[in-house]
Amino acid sequence: MRYGAINIDPEIMGGTPVFKGTRVPIQTLFDYLEGSDTVEDFLDDYPHVTKESVIEVLEFAKKSITSGKLFYEINT
Repeated sequence: MRYGAINIDPEIMGGTPVFKGTRVPIQTLFDYLEGSDTVEDFLDDYPHVTKESVIEVLEFAKKSITSGKLFYEINT
């Protein structure tokens, strides 16, 4: 399954969500940000991931956690 810049395929990293066209897990980006690294630090270390893909993933995450539907599901 593809969700824009995110690819989920059981044949790639056992189905771990990765950046499309890479084997770089999406979780790695969030680990960098959680550790106070910047998007630029992440991109320097993973040059096969584009800045556009990172922005798309962050926008997807933002929409996922700020949608009314998700908020409703969490609070029921």
